[in-house]
Amino acid sequence: MSLRDRLETIQNDTALAPVSTQQSGFSDHKAYQALKSSIHRKLLDRVDLAVMESLPPDRLLEELKTLVERLLSEEPLAINEAERKSMVRDIQHEVLGLGPLEPLLADPSIADILVNTYRQVYVERRGKLEKTDVTFENDAHLMKIIDKIVSRIGRRIDESSPMVDARLPDGSRVNAIIPPLAVDGPLLSIRKFSVTPLRMDDVLNYKTLTPDMAEIIEGMVKARLNLLISGGTGSGKTTLLNILSGFIPPTERIVTIEDAAELQLQQPHVVRLETRPPNIEAKGEVTQRALLRNSLRMRPDRIIVGEVRGAEVLDMLQAMNTGHDGSMTTVHANSPRDAITRLENMIGLGGLTLPPKAMRQQISSALSALIHVSRLSDGKRKILSIEEITGMEGDIITTQEIFAFVQTGVAPDGTVLGHFRASGIRPKFAEKLRVHGIPLRDEMFDPTRLYE
Repeated sequence: MSLRDRLETIQNDTALAPVSTQQSGFSDHKAYQALKSSIHRKLLDRVDLAVMESLPPDRLLEELKTLVERLLSEEPLAINEAERKSMVRDIQHEVLGLGPLEPLLADPSIADILVNTYRQVYVERRGKLEKTDVTFENDAHLMKIIDKIVSRIGRRIDESSPMVDARLPDGSRVNAIIPPLAVDGPLLSIRKFSVTPLRMDDVLNYKTLTPDMAEIIEGMVKARLNLLISGGTGSGKTTLLNILSGFIPPTERIVTIEDAAELQLQQPHVVRLETRPPNIEAKGEVTQRALLRNSLRMRPDRIIVGEVRGAEVLDMLQAMNTGHDGSMTTVHANSPRDAITRLENMIGLGGLTLPPKAMRQQISSALSALIHVSRLSDGKRKILSIEEITGMEGDIITTQEIFAFVQTGVAPDGTVLGHFRASGIRPKFAEKLRVHGIPLRDEMFDPTRLYE
């Protein structure tokens, strides 16, 4: 969207982010909006668009600030310093950012932004949902923000395609759905990503896992075990996948495949692939399965799939079985056993009529371990289980639990009580880790040691 388009959008909508009277100093919100509308018209008349569009973002921000302040000084209505700053900020956010969402995006304590029509915006802070006083002026204003997000990555949203997955420049995940599918008006969900990705030390401080669990997970990645991370929505699967990828040596070539690119790998040799939805003529779609097949010709050392949802799971398992050790992916599931069942079901989506035993053999031979994460009732995220996939017994995939989180109750303030413990079983892959120079201490697997 050009600078002129953005300015004209603001002028036509007269729909800047409403600022509470406590923030702006205006006793009459309509007066504040009327003044904004006047500034918009004058800004559009006076700005040299050709010059402004050639400026870098920081310089453009300053130029907008200077222009708005100059126009405000010409207004007969006297405004105080707080109102002036609010006006400048709102116009900058609308022209260069995402309007009323900008303060929420800038708040590092917010993990999710949930826009339930233009009237209502919730956020998730420390695992708990909170209602904010942020609103949009009307449906048209919210639609303009959604259009701005999706157009940046070449996607579209309209009545013929009323759902879209997208991302922000920082990698934050975006989902939007509009009428006629959204009955009450446009809906927008943003899963924010930290500017600085979380590391293992961070999740240890949050008590998501224990030092022993962290040590064995790091060893599994370095020893090139194939890993599956399972969990529910918002449980931290992608965050954990990012953390695990940090243990991959910088000398390896990594190919990532995602529906909407959001992984934040830090290695120097990363190739990022992203699916493409069909165009308005229902053509041109590129699926994860097509990208997976293509990635095998790109000489990857490891393949990381953001999440398997369908028939691509078979290609992923075959890649793991054919020399791409150390690959990783995630899957939505409520338990480790449910994760394996979901993989079986997704293999069937590929149109193959494999017998159940053959499907399970593919899974058991491809995957080495499964890590199950969950968001508990108090909002905290924990690794509930680390399981080794040991093979087949008859027609059943066998697993053995290495570590687990055991919930023992709930405190009066709602905090979940429990402890981490080892099962007492030494995993079979311990020998593979030892060969790679990663010996596992016997005391790690002592079932009498409990971690709160």
